[in-house]
This record gives sequence, structure tokens and C-alpha cells, in this order.
Amino acid sequence: MTRVRRGYIARRRRTKIRLFAATFQGAHSRLTRAATQQKMRALVSAHRDRGKQKRYFRRLWITRINAVTRENGVCYSYSRLMHNLYKRQLLLNRKILAQIAILNKNCLHIISNEIIK
Repeated sequence: MTRVRRGYIARRRRTKIRLFAATFQGAHSRLTRAATQQKMRALVSAHRDRGKQKRYFRRLWITRINAVTRENGVCYSYSRLMHNLYKRQLLLNRKILAQIAILNKNCLHIISNEIIK
């Protein structure tokens, strides 16, 4: 009986997994089964943490905007500022407002005073 040479498809799949897991430590980068399991776990964590990252950044932006609006001395809060922004139809998102709050506090103060009027 002649020898059967295996195809390249399985080897290509394992190579792809090994390239993904190349930076993992120990057996997770060398053994195919462990690397496959670790790859699935890494992808699950990455998917979950993309949502977490969005939430964390939103919280950070809200905190920064709130700190600067309260610092202005006007009896004002983040929620009133956002309410008045929407009422005046000024579409500035929280990311932009937080950047303005950090880089140019006077500009945010001017915006909030214009909205009140």
C-alpha cells in the first residue's frame, strides 16, 4: 500500500492559530489545543472589553465636564448643562465637551453662559 500524503489545510489552520498565539506565554503559544482555547478566551475578552471601554470613557468624559462646570462658580451641574445644550440644539458630544473642558476652560464657561441666556 502506498503512503498517503496529507494535505496542507490542517497545517495552515494550525499555523494561523500559532501566529495569533505567538505572544502568549508557555504552552499557550506552543501546543495547538491550548493555543486554540486561549485564542477563544482572548477573543471573548476583547469583545467584552470593547463595550467596557466605551462605558469607561463616557464616565470619564462626564466626570471631566461636571468638574469644570461646577468649578465655574455658577450654580450649575452637568445634567443642567446637557439639558440646556439639547434644548438649544447645540450638538456637541461628550468627548468634544471634555476636550474643551481640559484644554480651554474659558471656552466651556462661555458656552454655558450663552446657553443660559
